[in-house]
Amino acid sequence: MFRRLICLAIILLVSGPASAAPIQIKIATLAPENSSWMQGMRAGAKEISERTEGRVQLKLYGGGVMGNDKKILRKMRIGQLHGASFTPSGITERYPDLNLYGLPLMFNSLEEVLFVREKLDQKLIEGLDEVGLVGFGITGAGFATIMSGEPVTRYDDLKGRKVWVPEGDASTYNAMKALDLSPVVLPMTDVLTGLQTGLIEIIGTPPVGAIALQWYTKVKYMTDFPITYTYAVLVIEKKIFERLEPADQETVRDVLTSLAGRFDIENRGENIKAREALVANGIEIVEPVPGAVDSWRGRVDEINRAQVEDGALSADLFAELESLVENFRTNQPAAVADVSTGD
Repeated sequence: MFRRLICLAIILLVSGPASAAPIQIKIATLAPENSSWMQGMRAGAKEISERTEGRVQLKLYGGGVMGNDKKILRKMRIGQLHGASFTPSGITERYPDLNLYGLPLMFNSLEEVLFVREKLDQKLIEGLDEVGLVGFGITGAGFATIMSGEPVTRYDDLKGRKVWVPEGDASTYNAMKALDLSPVVLPMTDVLTGLQTGLIEIIGTPPVGAIALQWYTKVKYMTDFPITYTYAVLVIEKKIFERLEPADQETVRDVLTSLAGRFDIENRGENIKAREALVANGIEIVEPVPGAVDSWRGRVDEINRAQVEDGALSADLFAELESLVENFRTNQPAAVADVSTGD
């Protein structure tokens, strides 16, 4: 009997403790299955699995198969999903300050955005952490521009027109009301149908989005000025992330943060190519008449400030955003395009 116990002890010492079961992190996105985002994420999932020796597995659900942002958030609350790639409006109920960069008509140029983001990105990531979400960097998708069936170059071209507003995007909804448009709230998955049926007449999207989601097939014109900066953030619930071993947490952070940074840079080039593709497919680019953008901005600025006053957006973050934009325009005026005249 004693010899058997000794043998058992030796076997246990040699074999070591039983390996823990892999932790599977389920992540959803609206990005199409064949998109570069999904391809990159699948490569990242493979790298994470290899570097953690199988202890961490990412299971990805692309193409909106898990539903729109609201459904994804609901599934994250009950543990059916553990993370997702969200646009700011998609995650408003968890962290409304992520909408900071997406305020309509806030920026004149990509250079302004990059200057501001260098100072504020980390603060937004820290804000996500405070509400129980681990963020892996902000990925810009470029400026949304007006796309429509009829040319939009002046205020009168907008009045009364039915414009798409993403679910949860209160700032854009209020801005469209201020411009006397008729906002129609739809999830991203329903926009193409809305264009086909006439439920919506105007959309705002960066060129790469119009191509990827086939929206360009239902519009004829693009108005050449930046309405809203668009972006996304990949998040994982903090409660599951903290179940990972510390070394594995670092691996996941390293891989996913690197991916977000790569997408952020690549998307700038993709938008240039997408714009060229739109023109090649017959989309006509028109410019606002002189003074039109200034007129629109004057109306929308009041709405942006009202959000801060109502507590929908942090007053401190908004003040810092305004200060940074003003600083950029004061010190680098040559880098700022005069979008009010279309030059």
